[in-house]
Amino acid sequence: MGNLSSTPSPSKFIQPKIQDTGLLRLLTCGSVDDGKSTLIGRLLFDSKAILSDTLHAIERSSKKRGMETIDLSLLTDGLSAEREQGITIDVAYRYFSTGKRKYILADAPGHEQYTRNMVTAASTADLAIILIDARKGVLTQTRRHSVLANLLGIKHLVVAVNKMDLVDWSEFRFQAIKADYQLFAAKLGIHDVRFVPMSALLGDQVVDRGENLAWHEGPTLMEILEEAVVAEEAENAPFRFPVQLVSRPRSKEHPDYRGYLGRVESGSIAVGDEIIVLPSQARSRIAEIRLGNEILQEAVAGQSVALRLADEVDISRGDLIATVQDAPEPTRELTATLAWLSETPLSLGRKYLVQHGAQQVRATISALHQRLDIESLELHNASGIAMNDITSVSLTLQRPLAVDSYHDIRATGAFILIDEATNATVAAGLIRASKGS
Repeated sequence: MGNLSSTPSPSKFIQPKIQDTGLLRLLTCGSVDDGKSTLIGRLLFDSKAILSDTLHAIERSSKKRGMETIDLSLLTDGLSAEREQGITIDVAYRYFSTGKRKYILADAPGHEQYTRNMVTAASTADLAIILIDARKGVLTQTRRHSVLANLLGIKHLVVAVNKMDLVDWSEFRFQAIKADYQLFAAKLGIHDVRFVPMSALLGDQVVDRGENLAWHEGPTLMEILEEAVVAEEAENAPFRFPVQLVSRPRSKEHPDYRGYLGRVESGSIAVGDEIIVLPSQARSRIAEIRLGNEILQEAVAGQSVALRLADEVDISRGDLIATVQDAPEPTRELTATLAWLSETPLSLGRKYLVQHGAQQVRATISALHQRLDIESLELHNASGIAMNDITSVSLTLQRPLAVDSYHDIRATGAFILIDEATNATVAAGLIRASKGS
């Protein structure tokens, strides 16, 4: 308990057959000037995800700056503060799609003082691109972002060695950086890592292969993204269905209809399956599954559906429906990792609100365990929590919640902490362990 260094089990990164690769949420991170903005611009540009008026605008801006080629970093550097300081001060999200899948791309800040922003971006990411400048190699910031990505349960990492054009496309340099990172990753317990040499500025090995890295026989960055399997992981997990809305339309055709609306966060459910409602422990069976006007025999992770039960059960918004055989045990005691987001330090013993899905419950932070030193990446005994700190803590809840470990099921393993007095979100929490009530 209280150990921040726990690592999710290794999972297979690439599957040989890809049919429907679905949505991929990805995160880009790296040190300042590693070329993140240019890489994102290149992905958008080469995948034809830029509107013509946007393209014309950045062409004009590039010419005003005296540049002979389009400055693709302008596609993401939208804040004046970033252009003045050379850093991104918030998380920027970009949406694009290719023929194979849709993408939600989060661009996290590089600087240490914006650790909280990276935590926000990484909490929902399936894959992280760790950018490395080929001239500089593996830096402290590279290790920091890798630790955070691993801590936040991102199972797929891609190390993109950028600016290969500035080291004469040297295979020797790429292999040296790869070996250095693999040594660090092995100590941390990171197993699923892919490596790709590239030039975001010129486009080699990003979307198109280019002509300058012929010695690289592996896939391009886009090919890795297209083939990364994430949907199966959620589908193979235990069934979790947080209830968002109770629907009672009272129509003439269905005067007694009562449906429970929500999103299947993990696993699958079929008509006839026995379920349990938490925290009340009431049991029933699935009588009907609706997706819009369509009646299904089965619902899987990612689908937003309405469930009708065989029995009348008292269910409210925020309750959790799970299958009987693998339901979580409601608990009032949690061990969690907190990423502190507020400028106001944590007050030990003070009551906060835990927002877990649609449920909200009062909680007290009863103990501090270890704090991760973002600079040295070492663990120290925690005496307090300030902004950007990442610390393992124990929480005592006023009433039971049905939760999972974050590394097992993200949707039911994450929460936010709210200050009752100001209603401000002060921390993001990742559940490590729980003790049944």
